[in-house]
Amino acid sequence: MFESQNTVRELLISCPSVSPSFYGNDVLLVLSENAGIISLPVVDEGLPKGLINRSTYMDEISKPFRKELYAKKTCIEFIEPVSLIVSENMSIQDLSFKVAEEGSTALKSGFIITDEQGRYLGVGTGEAVMRKISEMQAEKNRIVMESINYASVIQTSFLRSSREDMRDCMQDYFIHWEPRDKVGGDYYFCKKFADGFFLALIDCTGHGVPGAFMTLIMASFLDHILLEDNRHDPATALISMNQKVKTALGQISVASNQKKDEWIDIDSNDSDDGMDTAFCWIDLNAQQITFAGAKTPLLLINPADKSTTIIEGDKKGVGYVDTPMDFKWTNKTVPLTEGLCVYITTDGIIDQIGGPRNIAFGKQRTLNQLLAHVEKPMSQQCTLFLDTFYEYQGSQRRRDDVCFFGFRV
Repeated sequence: MFESQNTVRELLISCPSVSPSFYGNDVLLVLSENAGIISLPVVDEGLPKGLINRSTYMDEISKPFRKELYAKKTCIEFIEPVSLIVSENMSIQDLSFKVAEEGSTALKSGFIITDEQGRYLGVGTGEAVMRKISEMQAEKNRIVMESINYASVIQTSFLRSSREDMRDCMQDYFIHWEPRDKVGGDYYFCKKFADGFFLALIDCTGHGVPGAFMTLIMASFLDHILLEDNRHDPATALISMNQKVKTALGQISVASNQKKDEWIDIDSNDSDDGMDTAFCWIDLNAQQITFAGAKTPLLLINPADKSTTIIEGDKKGVGYVDTPMDFKWTNKTVPLTEGLCVYITTDGIIDQIGGPRNIAFGKQRTLNQLLAHVEKPMSQQCTLFLDTFYEYQGSQRRRDDVCFFGFRV
């Protein structure tokens, strides 16, 4: 739609022309009287025949004996071998393709512009085409960035209630959310209940706008799942989420002769999206965490004895084509001992390439860096950890969104 509003008409320049009966001396006179002309159109009774390039013509006529020779030739003989002729209603985008096809000739000599009946109107220059394309691209980028900035506002607003519940549920904690491209596919979730609170860190397929769109889908599903009282059983919540995502994205098929709860998985070329995630129920009465992970681990550090533990999630992501509809994740329970530090991170940290050997940051390096500052308040731990992480990344491009969470019991 944007391109269709920009037509060749915008590039039209009025320019004198010569008829095919003009001789070389006539061409030289017109060019001399119009110093700004790059190329001179040859027009026969309103219909364009081609262009005479000023530079080429002047170079040739300056050679010995050429002026006398050219004086006896009609201007038809001086027309460029290929002259681009386009309608005033052609879009700038289509014109750019034409110019690219013609190569340097169109950029150097320009092109003739006609009306819908093919009658001569004027000329355009290769420089004007390139300038217009640059302006259009800049405008497109501005519109896209405005949209992304507003999408960021929307995505951030979806996180507000989770931040508020985190403040109510935990005294010593941190949350760091850093999309790679202003908006992203990482998402965090916290919901407070009378008997505890539910935590989730979600890493959706992709980043940028597609990833952000996925997070809104996941957030909507997650709210609905918790209303069904699955919060005490994160593994069951993951099963329900998997079924909802596969159904919503068309990554399953239901046979017409089967019961509603019987499913056939199909391989889809159109969509293979989903999420890796950690679901946690923090039970304040039982003083324990129930954790279920989809390709996402739970990291634990006990400051009392400096012990570290990695509790791995199951090896299947949620919603993907290769995840069966009836796949069952497993719950793992961890006692809430006083001082225990609990961390979850999406793979934006773990998979980031950097360091002197250009290898991934990794889980063990993550734990070691956290262990080095485990006695400090969580907010300081986060700051010190990220300083190390950014230094490790160095000049390497950020690979993914980053979402990192920790709290002390």
